[in-house]
Order: sequence, then C-alpha cells, then structure tokens
Amino acid sequence: MPSTLHSADPAAALTRRSGPFARSLPWLLLVGGLIGLTAAFVLTVEKFALALDPAYAPTCSINPVLNCGSVMDTPQASAFGFPNSLLGIAGFAVVAAVGAGLLAGAVFAQWFWGAMQVGVTAAAVFVHWLIAQSLYDIGALCPYCMAVWAVTVPIFWYVTLRNLDRGAPSAGRRQWVGVLMRNHSIPLTVWYLTVIALIAQRFWSYWSTLL
Repeated sequence: MPSTLHSADPAAALTRRSGPFARSLPWLLLVGGLIGLTAAFVLTVEKFALALDPAYAPTCSINPVLNCGSVMDTPQASAFGFPNSLLGIAGFAVVAAVGAGLLAGAVFAQWFWGAMQVGVTAAAVFVHWLIAQSLYDIGALCPYCMAVWAVTVPIFWYVTLRNLDRGAPSAGRRQWVGVLMRNHSIPLTVWYLTVIALIAQRFWSYWSTLL
C-alpha cells in the first residue's frame, strides 16, 4: 500500500481534489486575465489621449464599424462615471493573479471562490450589456472591447463550472453538473457563434460592400 501511494501521479491527485479543470483553469485565468488586462490598459491610454486631443484617432479605429473612437465618445463607455476600462484593469489583474497563484500551488478558501463567482458573474452581465449597447445603440464595435468580451465569458463559464462541481453534494445535482462538465465546450461555442452571427447581421449592410 505505501508504494502505491508514493507512485501516484501528483497531477492526477490534484485533479481528483480540485475537479476536472484543475490543470486548465489556472492557465485560462492567467492568460485570459493578461489578455483582458492588456486590452483594458490600452483602452485607458487611448481614452486619455482622446480626452486630451479630440482630434486624436485611436489605433483601433479601423473603419466605420470597427471604430473605438465612436465607442469611447459615448456615455456607455463610462457607465459608472469613469472609464469602464479602469474596472477591467482592476478586475483582470485579480484574475491573472489568481491564475498565477494556482499555478504556483496556492489553495484558496471556498469563500474566496464565492467572491470570485460574484465578480465574474457581474463582469459577464456587464459585458452582455455592453454588447447590446454596441450593436443596437452605439452602432460601432471596439476591437479592444471585443477582446475583453472574448475572454470574460470563458472565465465566467469555467469558474462557474468549477464552483458547481465543488458544491454539488447531492446525487441528482451532481448528475446534471456532470452533464455540463462533459459538454463544457458546447455552450461556449454556441455563445461565440451567436455573437458572431449578431455582429454579421447587424452590420451586414457594411460587410456586404467589402465583398
């Protein structure tokens, strides 16, 4: 028995303790957090440059649709009275730090994961509001904002799955959580395809001129 215990795979043991995403979730948080942090930082710099010089053309203003300048100059870009990107800098810095901590072997208390769940859920709700505003009110897209959208949703999804898996004691609840775990990529794929389809449909009059 002792030899069996010592020969066990440490990575497999970690997976048993922390769930099926124990190996991939830290990397998702670290890489996704860094991507979001970079996009939020660049947006902040561009926002300040535009505030100092109204004639400044942001680097992400590519065409009438992909136009950060049109998005930055709206009330939605400062939904809480300051640039939204400042929230991104703070939030994604935390996400990246958590990912790095997990990779280094840190173990976080369950209350911390509860707080993380609240944060990523609020971020996902806010992102979907911004998507709706960009498509149907502002009528323009910010490439850096879209990068934030692209990383926020998988971060929310896999943190949620991790927490559901760790907090599903009953047999019935664990069964449907198991279904979500086995098919984890399907909702994410549907979300990406839906957003792409909405963008294509909303701006088809412009896209069609490029064909």
